[in-house]
Order: sequence, then C-alpha cells, then structure tokens
Amino acid sequence: MRIDVVTIFPGALDALLGVGVIGRAREAGLIDLRLLDPRDATTDTHRSVDDAPFGGGAGMVMLCEPLFATVERAVSPRPVLLLGPGGERFDQAAARRMADLDGFTLICGRYEGVDDRVRTGLCDGELSVGDVVLAGGEAAAAVVVEAVGRLLPGVLGNEASTAEESFGEDADGLLEYPQFTRPAEFRGMAVPEVLRSGDHGRVARWRRAQSLARTLALRPDLLAGRGGLSAEERGLLAEFGLSGADG
Repeated sequence: MRIDVVTIFPGALDALLGVGVIGRAREAGLIDLRLLDPRDATTDTHRSVDDAPFGGGAGMVMLCEPLFATVERAVSPRPVLLLGPGGERFDQAAARRMADLDGFTLICGRYEGVDDRVRTGLCDGELSVGDVVLAGGEAAAAVVVEAVGRLLPGVLGNEASTAEESFGEDADGLLEYPQFTRPAEFRGMAVPEVLRSGDHGRVARWRRAQSLARTLALRPDLLAGRGGLSAEERGLLAEFGLSGADG
C-alpha cells in the first residue's frame, strides 16, 4: 500500500513511523510511506507555506498553492484526506475500510489550519481522530498510518492478533479481555486460575465474559450501540461472578 503524508515536519513522522511493526513493514516493502514537505513546492526564497488570514484574526493559515502542488507533483494516491476536528470519526471500522484501499493521502494542517480551498478543491474527505485540537496533523497522521498499516497482510507476525483485539472482527465490538504472562504470581497478584487450567473451552468463556465486563465498565456506549447484553451474555457474566449479570 502506498501512503502519502503531506507535512512540514517529515523528519518527525519518519522517526515515529520508522520503528515497530510499521517500520518493519516499510523495510519489507509492504508499506510505501512517502512523506512530502510542501516547502519543497514553494517558489519564494523563504519557502513560505503560510500567510495571514483574510478578514484578520489570530495566527496564520497554510497556503493552498504549495499543498495543491505537492499532491499534484507526486501524483498522490486517492482519496486525499485532510486531518482535522471536522472530519469523519476515525475508528477501527474506518481503519479496516482504508486497509482495503490501494493507497491514500493525508494532509497535515498547522497553525490556524489550511486555506479552505484545500478542503473543497483538493481533498476527497476529512478525518478526525477525536474531539481534540492538536498543534498539527502529524500526531493524527501517525495514528491513522499505524492503525491501517497493521491491518495489511503480512505486517503482523500473527494475523489472528487483529481479529481478537479490542474492536477486532472477532471481538463483536467489545474491548479485549485482560492478558497475563509469567510469573504466575507477582507481589501477591496471581494470574487467574482458569488461564492455568488447560481447559480451553472454559478459557474461551472466561475471556468472553471478561470482554463483556470490561466493556460494560469502561465503554458502556459500545454495548448500547449493539443493543445491550443478551440473556446468554448475562448468563456468562453470572458464571464467573462478574458485575452486570443482572443488568
């Protein structure tokens, strides 16, 4: 997959996305990540990418010319997406949809934002990683690239990892169950007996019950979105003495 990111801080993103699974995927040629600096498309001696806003106001606005030129010269893949608080909510479902694309382009705004003609005349849509305001789109771009990239075939060593984790295809919209490893006891905190029992069927039921309980406690909105708990799920919670069995 080819991913272009338009940013005035390519070095920062290169460092962040050059490690871990995304870094290895880039080295293996599974992800063709191109970091494009709009300053390289400027024509003035100061390599300006921003100017004062028409109508007055605080801060500076990113110029449309270098952003258009950057995307057009690179023949960046579509869709071209602007990162900003007004965009479509980026979640795991959106990541899965984007993982099916041949590629996409992200534009990172800075300062007070970008000239709106970039949004209306260059971009195919907008993405938001949350109801927060950032100093620029680079952090959001890193979130999108990592979330999408790790879903691509061959990027993770174990393909089942993405199916069973929080929001995974096999997780039914629930948070992932708690995980444990050695030692079996640490500072008085023991690994649940069921995980050491060797009873794979009971382990699977325990994990499902834990996912339900954790989601109910931390993200009840996810359960509300799927119609709440079924009678079978309440029974599963009751089997392991977890709260929510009677709710």
